[in-house]
Amino acid sequence: MESKDNITKLFSEFPPVTTEQWEEKIIEDLKGADYDKKLVWKTAEGISVKPYYRSEHISNLPYLGALPGQYPFVRGNKTIDNSWEILQCIDVSDPKKANRIAVDALAKGATALSLDVSEVGSSDDLLVLLKNINLIQSDIHFYGSRNYPNLLNHLVEYGKKANIDLTQLKGSFDFDPISYVLLRGDFYHHESVDFGQAFDLIKLGSKIAPKFRFISINGHYIHNSGGNIIQELAFAMASASEYAAILTGKGLTADEVLPRLNFIFSSGSSYFIEIAKFRAARLIWARIAEQYKPVEKSAMQCYLHAITSNWNKTVYDPHVNMLRTTTEAMAAAVAGVDSITVNPFDTPFREADDFSRRIARNQQILLKEESYLDKVIDPAAGSYYIEQLTESLAAHAWELFVKIEGMGGMTQAVKDGFIQTEVEKNANARRQDVANRRQVLLGTNQHPNQNERMLQKIQEEPDNGDEAITEENRYKTLSLGRASDAFEDLRLATEIFIDAGNRQPEVFLFNMGNLAMRKARASFSSGFFGCAGYRIIDNPGFKAVEEGVEAVKAQKPEIVVICSSDEEYVELVPEICKQLESAGSQAILVLAGYPKEHIESFKAAGIDEFIHMRSNVLETLMGFHRKLGII
Repeated sequence: MESKDNITKLFSEFPPVTTEQWEEKIIEDLKGADYDKKLVWKTAEGISVKPYYRSEHISNLPYLGALPGQYPFVRGNKTIDNSWEILQCIDVSDPKKANRIAVDALAKGATALSLDVSEVGSSDDLLVLLKNINLIQSDIHFYGSRNYPNLLNHLVEYGKKANIDLTQLKGSFDFDPISYVLLRGDFYHHESVDFGQAFDLIKLGSKIAPKFRFISINGHYIHNSGGNIIQELAFAMASASEYAAILTGKGLTADEVLPRLNFIFSSGSSYFIEIAKFRAARLIWARIAEQYKPVEKSAMQCYLHAITSNWNKTVYDPHVNMLRTTTEAMAAAVAGVDSITVNPFDTPFREADDFSRRIARNQQILLKEESYLDKVIDPAAGSYYIEQLTESLAAHAWELFVKIEGMGGMTQAVKDGFIQTEVEKNANARRQDVANRRQVLLGTNQHPNQNERMLQKIQEEPDNGDEAITEENRYKTLSLGRASDAFEDLRLATEIFIDAGNRQPEVFLFNMGNLAMRKARASFSSGFFGCAGYRIIDNPGFKAVEEGVEAVKAQKPEIVVICSSDEEYVELVPEICKQLESAGSQAILVLAGYPKEHIESFKAAGIDEFIHMRSNVLETLMGFHRKLGII
């Protein structure tokens, strides 16, 4: 065993290196290349991420000395371990059916439930819905109610009939008038009535169920409408601040209001940034809550519930969704959230079944029982990178939050359409990234399974029965969706086209010349057209143009893609085009690549389209769909 002196001597042989010395070496190795362009990463939110961080980068962060459970709660509310509630969402409105699924979920590892109460109209309905469920042992979250004050009354009656002590009840109502406007275009009743109900719920509910949270802040709607992390944080915090300001203005104390708020965020695919997001949320809320001067420090804690993202989930190759939700749940767990819902992998196209619900539940159980993520509180603490991300996200979100406050608050910003417009702009940019494959959705816009058929597996969403909102006083709404929607519509159109009795469009790869280039471009072309659901006819490579032309004549494909090297295209393209025309081929001729200096001459020879790394895949494929009469 090494002595202390030997260890000291060992470290003395490695003198400290200053940041300036590191930077000098990096600049030297770059050999004149632009430092920022080569090494600094710009996130989708516009945050610059350095290639490395050192202790000096976080030395001025004011919250670093705070322990878990201490203000400003960046490290979380927990002080014993990092355990969280495994909250299973039972997305079934029929009370009897939902009860069966819920009881089974609790028996198999779930520790909390989210229940649809859209069909609950009495305490007797609650008796059916909550049969054999111990409300004291498991948190219960209710969503979908058409009248939450009435639901509270039903809950009181249920407590009497079932002999349940509601003072021990934990969970939440998904009562969120601001989000309702964002999704539906108007208030449920009227602005004053809706906020009045918020007051009543907290005033009366706090006495009935003091551990219950009666108002939810649904930041995940921002995310699932295409908003970025800064918007999700800032708009959620603006909503929470609005509720706090209105309700304390009506006479409630900060200690009555703040602990009654339930924050719900999505957990997305950017692992480290998502960890930082949840930590930043607690930091921002603690600073906001402090302004309301609660007596109890604990009132400034931010109860965080994480739901895996819908935005990045796909209909095609849906089992990849399991990989996505695992990463998302891990980020939320490491960040120390209070509860997590993992959405089943098949929710984008059908009602979840027992298998998909079990997998979703077991993902969290594995993170606890085999990965031990519930043992260590805030394992990300002290990471220069994550601490810096936390501060950066908080600073950018705070700036946007202040802007909203300057506009008159969240409700006014919603009425003005500011929130909806900003989210829409970001969603359009994100969809453009998917269309250009700058963002990859495995199995959808990259590496599609060409044999997969999903049309018959998709279930129509049931009509939820919500009252139609008139256009007279309607506000602009968010548009919930997924990044893959347009690609899926494209591919489903192909399936519909085939089911109508048409032949599946065929893409013939005319491979010739340089082995490496033709294979690379054939692989690219196969993935490109596979995104539209076309059948790909690959070939090992033709030794002569005549051989390839004969194969095209025999196959009669709708599309022919020439795959070779730029150098060889000069001779090959005119000859292939000439011979195909002479053979009477009606195929659309496509060139894999974009040799700029020859584009016009190749078009004149007969090339109809060029596909390459910078192509807008979605728009290009839509063009082929139109040419083939699919749309």
